[in-house]
Amino acid sequence: MVSSDVLNKILSQLTVTSDLHKDGKVECISGPVVIAKNMAGSSMYELVKVNGLTGEIIQINGDKVTIQVYEDTNGLMVDDPVCRTFKPLSVELGPGLFDSIFDGIQRPLKKIESIYIPKNISITPLCRSKLHEFIPLKKEGENICGGDVFGTVKENDLVNLPITLLPSLKGKITFIAQHGNYSLRDVVMTIEDEGRVDVFLYQTWPVRKPRPIKEKITAKKPLFTGQRVLDSLFPCVLGGTTAIPGAFGCGKTVISQSLSKYSNSDIIVYVGCGERGNEMSELLKEFPSLKINQSSLRNMKKGSFLGDNAKQENIAEKDISIMDRTILIANTSNMPVAAREASVYTGITISEYFRDTGMNVTMLADSTSRWAEALREISGRLAEMPADSGYPAYLAAKLAFFYERAGYVKCLGSPSREGSVSIVGAVSPPGGDFSDPVTSATLGIVQVFWGLDKKLAQRKHFPSINVNLSYSKYYPNLEEYYEEYPLFMTYRTKCKEILQAESELVEIVQLVGKNALNQKDQLIIDIARIISEEFLQQNTFSSYDCYSPFMKTYLMIKNIIFYYENALKALEQGFTWNEVRNKTSDVIYRICRMKFIEPESDFKEQFDKLYEDIIGIFVRYF
Repeated sequence: MVSSDVLNKILSQLTVTSDLHKDGKVECISGPVVIAKNMAGSSMYELVKVNGLTGEIIQINGDKVTIQVYEDTNGLMVDDPVCRTFKPLSVELGPGLFDSIFDGIQRPLKKIESIYIPKNISITPLCRSKLHEFIPLKKEGENICGGDVFGTVKENDLVNLPITLLPSLKGKITFIAQHGNYSLRDVVMTIEDEGRVDVFLYQTWPVRKPRPIKEKITAKKPLFTGQRVLDSLFPCVLGGTTAIPGAFGCGKTVISQSLSKYSNSDIIVYVGCGERGNEMSELLKEFPSLKINQSSLRNMKKGSFLGDNAKQENIAEKDISIMDRTILIANTSNMPVAAREASVYTGITISEYFRDTGMNVTMLADSTSRWAEALREISGRLAEMPADSGYPAYLAAKLAFFYERAGYVKCLGSPSREGSVSIVGAVSPPGGDFSDPVTSATLGIVQVFWGLDKKLAQRKHFPSINVNLSYSKYYPNLEEYYEEYPLFMTYRTKCKEILQAESELVEIVQLVGKNALNQKDQLIIDIARIISEEFLQQNTFSSYDCYSPFMKTYLMIKNIIFYYENALKALEQGFTWNEVRNKTSDVIYRICRMKFIEPESDFKEQFDKLYEDIIGIFVRYF
C-alpha cells in the first residue's frame, strides 16, 4: 500500500514536470500585450516565443501569464503556440559589439535590414564566424575568480578590450588558449571547480539584473562635453546622472551627439529610444566620417578624448573614426512600442559590461519620455490604475532603478581597476512643460539638470541652456580637480552672479531704457551680453567652435571676468562706463573674438597675451 502511494506520488511529479515543458497557447491579444494559458511554472521576465515572436513575461496569474511582445503582433491568432525558453531576456557581451547597430533587443539591424522589419527573426547578436586576436594573460594551473581579466582582444585601433570571467564563475584553469585568432565559437579557457566549465570570448547577461561590483566610490573626475556652458557652469562627473529636458527643436539631440563626439569617455552607448529614424540616420552618416586626430586628443583634458586610461602613443599615428568607440541601439518611433522599454535596459547592460573592464562609459538615452510612454501603453493594456497623465504609479521607481545603475565603481576581480557609467537622459515633455510627470520624476533622481529654453532656441542661441533654471550638484566632488585651474571656482561664481543680475535688470531696461541705469548696472548688462553671446553660445557646425577644450573654456572665462573686475575698479575711481568702453574698445573686440581661435592651435599663448594686454590698457588709462 505504501509502495503504491509512493509510486503514484512519483508519477504525479513526473506529470507536472512534463507539463512544464509543454507549449502554452495564446488566449487573448491586445496590441503588444498577449495573455497565454497553460504556462504553469513560468518565471517573471522569462523570455518566450509567441508563435516565433520574441516576448517577455511581465505578469503571472495561476497558469496564465501576461506577455509583452517585442515585435509586431499583427497576424497572431488565438491558440497560437507559446514556447518557453527557461531563461530571462539577455544580451551577448563580448568582442564584435562595435561592428553593428542593434535594435532594442540586440538584434543586428545590418543583418535583418529591410524596408519593413521582418518578423520571426532568430539571429545571434554577435557574429560567430569572425576571428578575433586573443592574447592570454593567465596560465594553466592558476586560480581565477569572477571578474578577473584572463586575456585581451583588440577590437579596433581605439579599443583594446579586456576579456573578463563571468562574475558567477570561479575555479582552477585547466586549459587556456595560446595567442592567436579565435571565433566566438571557440573555447578559449576551461576551468574546474565543482565541474568543468568551458569559457568563450563572450558572455550573456540578463538585461534587468545589474552587474555586480566590488564597491561604489565617489566620482571626482569631470565628464567633459565640449560645450562651454555645460563644462564651466553645470559640470557632470564620470559616473554621474544628467537630465536634458526640453521642447521639440531645443537641441537635445545635438547636445547628445556632441557628447558622443567630444566627451572624454572611453565608450559611448547611444540609445535612440522612440525618436525619429532620421536622427539615427544622421549618426550613421556623420559618425564614420568624423575622425579623432592627435591634436584634438592633446587639447582635451590630459591630452585625450579617451580618459586617463588611454594610451596616446598607440593612436597618435593616424586618424580614428568616432564609430570605433560608439555602440548604437536604435529603437525608433516606427518600431514596436514594447521594445522601447527593453532598449534602455539593453543599453545600460552593455555599458556595465565595458565599465567592468575598467573603462569610462557614457550612455545616452534619447529620449526617456518615449520609454515612459511605452510603459504607459503597456500599463493601459494591463488595465492598471493610472497615475498622473495616465502614466503608471511605478514610473518614478522604474526611472530610479535605471538611473541608479550609473556610478563610479571599483570593479570585481583582478587586476584592480576602476570604471564608470554616466547616464545622460534626454526628456521630451510636451510643449516644454517641466511639470510633466516624467520630467518631475527624473529631476528627483538625477544630480545634474541641463534645462533647455524654447525662447533661446527661437533666438537661435545654442546650446539653449537656461542658466537660471539649470543646476549641478557635483561642485563639491570637483573641487580637488579644479585646484589645477587657479581661481576657476571664483570665476564661475562671478559669471553666474553677472548673469543673474542681468536677468533682473532686463525688465527695468525694457521699461525705462539702458541709459537710466547706473554705471555699474550698464557694465553688468554689457558684460552679460558678452558672456551670453561670445562665451555660452557655440556653433556646432564650425571647426573653431564645435567643441571647446576645458583649458580654452577656463582661459576665456578668466579673461572676461578679469576685464569685468578691472572695469569695475575704473568705475569706482569715477570714470563712466562709456569712457572705459571707448578706451578699451580694442580689448573688448579681442575678447569677443576669443571663441574664433581654433582649438587645435596653440591658443594658450594668445589668451595669455590678451590677459597681459588687459592689464596694460587699464594701467595706461585708469
